[in-house]
Formats: sequence, C-alpha cells, structure tokens
Amino acid sequence: MEDNNLAVMNLIINAGDAKSSAMEAIYAAKKQDITGAREKIKEANLKINKAHNSQTDLLTAEANGNHAEITLLMIHAQDHLMTALTFLDLAKELVDVYDTIQNMTQQSEAN
Repeated sequence: MEDNNLAVMNLIINAGDAKSSAMEAIYAAKKQDITGAREKIKEANLKINKAHNSQTDLLTAEANGNHAEITLLMIHAQDHLMTALTFLDLAKELVDVYDTIQNMTQQSEAN
C-alpha cells in the first residue's frame, strides 16, 4: 500500500509539473520565444514520461495480483495525468502555430 501511495504521489507531482511546463511553453511562444517554448515542451515530455512510469508501476503491481484499493487520491492522480497529456498535446500544436505565424510575419516584413 505504501508503494502505491508513493507511485500515486509521483504521478500527481510529475503530471502537474508537465502541465506547468506545457503552459510555460505556450507563454514563451506567445512572446515569440520559440526556442524557449520548445525547451519547455522537452521538459514537459520528460515529466510526463516520469508520470507514465508511476502509472506503469501501479498497473504492473495490479497485473501481478497486488490489487490496489481505489481511492480518491488515485482517481485524482489519473485525472492529473489525463489532463496533462491533453494539455501537452495542445501546447505542442500552439507552439507550432505561433512559430508559423512568426515565420509568416518575418517573410512578409522581408518583402
């Protein structure tokens, strides 16, 4: 049970950090700092991978017969992960959109 709680807390922390880094990527792209935005996306990817690893630990324990008690904390952790994954996907798209707009503006100004 204690191992499950650690995995759940790691899932919450890393998913939350991933979402925060994704939001920072959007802010950076909005300020035309595409390089900084892409660095924040890399950070978010690293954190989301750590969150996935925590989830995998829980799933592996379940598959090995160590049935976890479903708690509100566990549901909260899964919610954090799914929200962070969605947010990260959206952030990647928005960074690309801002990058495209910036490139088009620079081309237009050059002409």
